[in-house]
Amino acid sequence: MIPHLFNALPLTSAQIQRLPPAALAYVGDAVYELYIRTYYLMPPKRLQAYHKQVVDQVRAEGQARHLRSLEPHLTAVELEVIKRGRNAATNRPKRVDPDVYQQATGLEALIGYLYLTDLHRLMHLLGQLEFDVPPGDSLEI
Repeated sequence: MIPHLFNALPLTSAQIQRLPPAALAYVGDAVYELYIRTYYLMPPKRLQAYHKQVVDQVRAEGQARHLRSLEPHLTAVELEVIKRGRNAATNRPKRVDPDVYQQATGLEALIGYLYLTDLHRLMHLLGQLEFDVPPGDSLEI
């Protein structure tokens, strides 16, 4: 079995491989947002400033930008997971360009996949992301 963060639902490698890309993206979306929220925790700030920083990063446009920055560092398996995720992207919001939405879904699928298979690799890749606003550049309390 593959270890994961919450130990609530241990999955075998075979079970993970059978998960649809949309399921990986669903998990990846939650993991990505939790990472971003944690990133912006310090220094303490007004809730409105905190929320704006997080929302700006978790929008599809920010995710697509992060995917582009990570692509040169990804393995063939990781690139294949992204491709599967992009191809599964459906029901996009009207305000989002279809290509941007596909890229964002690809990143979410990759994050979901790595969360379930390789937390060390996931944290390494997330640590390489660059954010528009560093955590200290906000309105403090």
